[in-house]
Amino acid sequence: MSKPNQDPSHETRSRILEAAVKVFATKGYHDTKVDDIVNEAQTSKGSFYFYFPSKQDIFIALSDTFADLLESRLAEAIQSERHGLQQMDAALRVSLGLFSQYRGLAKVALVQAVGLGAVFEERRRAINDRLTRLIQSRLETAATEGSIPPLNADLTARAWVGALNEVVTNWIYTGTPPLEESLPEIRKFLARSIGVPTEKI
Repeated sequence: MSKPNQDPSHETRSRILEAAVKVFATKGYHDTKVDDIVNEAQTSKGSFYFYFPSKQDIFIALSDTFADLLESRLAEAIQSERHGLQQMDAALRVSLGLFSQYRGLAKVALVQAVGLGAVFEERRRAINDRLTRLIQSRLETAATEGSIPPLNADLTARAWVGALNEVVTNWIYTGTPPLEESLPEIRKFLARSIGVPTEKI
């Protein structure tokens, strides 16, 4: 998350965030203490509280960071292709690659936020809603262009997000199968769900 030649204050904030990812992913939200994050980041409690008023605030910041990163990368991948199936392929490759690259951050945002209370559930649902809207928009465009049959784009997008969530969550817990190996089957499943003929998949 840190960048070369970054402002020292931003570098400190990034270091704290990176430390929080490691500690949350290892210990879980409830068992993590601010001292654990401070020690991992090799900084002071004063620096931590300067950027994050509480443990809850840094957890939410991490969830938002992952959501922003995922949404922006997906939008770039979709815009790089002209046709529906190619856009789906690009989005799947990018999203699964991102989950693989940032497994700890994905665990914080997608797994640990479940069951932590209303504030966290609202954040988790917001991430799902953002991804759903992005997919829904592309499905509506594809249906309007005639490249896929007419469909309920909102419901289909939510089903896609739910299916991907389950695949990624299982991988986060077990490490198997590798996400890259899951790509062909996920692609087939999603394409069939919107009526793409087998010979075109």
